[in-house]
Amino acid sequence: MTHILIAGDHFVTPEAFREAIQREAAGAELSFSELTLPWPHEPFGDVAGVSEASGRVADVIDALAGARIAVTQMAPLTADVFEARPELAMVGVCRGGPVNVDLAAATAAGVLVTFAPGRNAQAAAEFTVGLILAAMRKIPLTDAELKRGHWRGDYYAWENVGGELDGATVGLVGYGAIGRIVSRILRAFGSRVVAFDPYADADALAADGVSSVSLEDLLRTSSVVSLHARLSDETRHIIDRAALDLLPNGAVLVNAARGGLLDYAPLPELLRSGRLGALALDVYDIEPPPADWPLFSAPNVVVSPHLAGATRETAIRAADIVARDVADFLAGRVPQHVANPDVLEALGLEATR
Repeated sequence: MTHILIAGDHFVTPEAFREAIQREAAGAELSFSELTLPWPHEPFGDVAGVSEASGRVADVIDALAGARIAVTQMAPLTADVFEARPELAMVGVCRGGPVNVDLAAATAAGVLVTFAPGRNAQAAAEFTVGLILAAMRKIPLTDAELKRGHWRGDYYAWENVGGELDGATVGLVGYGAIGRIVSRILRAFGSRVVAFDPYADADALAADGVSSVSLEDLLRTSSVVSLHARLSDETRHIIDRAALDLLPNGAVLVNAARGGLLDYAPLPELLRSGRLGALALDVYDIEPPPADWPLFSAPNVVVSPHLAGATRETAIRAADIVARDVADFLAGRVPQHVANPDVLEALGLEATR
């Protein structure tokens, strides 16, 4: 009998995890305990050295009693957790990277960590295209005006009217799972899509009908720029003031990836001057932004509260990906999405995939 802790939350619920594991690991003798974390009703944050976590370390340690496997989206899996629960052998985290896990401590403790790349790619891609359209065509702005009783027919004037995606050049900074879906949707609109991603295969981009270009060329030629890179020391503030100055006059900028990719300080000035035509954001340098954040009073800004990946399909898909990795582990196979392969040999899994 293998005992599994399900540390769910109010998005990827304990029920979703349990149903997925029971389906994927049918026939395995399993027992479960559950912990429901407060996210998203309470914001995630840094907890004891791990990022974007929800809940208390002490509660996780208590809930892990007797567990060989833990599955979660947000639980803080810190060095103290691995020290307190040496019987733990696997942690499955249903997000694009296990940022809420102290990976070095898990590896030192011999605990396998898996993650769930691509679980929200479709949702985030569709949301990104929605932001592009909302910003280009001023949809939220005109909605708010009309609800206040103002019929803004002047948005039909040449100097105010928006543009079309058909025939537009759209630049994607980053071409992973989300960027690839965005490009497919945009090309259906008739857009010319270019991408900057030094780690993407140029032949694969060409097969998708996407041109691989330098970042400078992308910024100089794109009337719409959308960010899709992962955040790292290399990509932090990849779009800074110097990069923004390369954009064509009136360009639209969209960030639904990570706040740290973009330097937000120059944006209010660029929007007020018209150098930047519109800005659409789902992520921020500070989350949530303060009430006096300068971009709230800048023109032509569309904002949403980090919701790009928030669909029921994403939650189900996330639980399913982790559940398949749990089933592989239970069957003695190497799971598909391993974050710390150094522990595989000690677990006897090195030659099973």
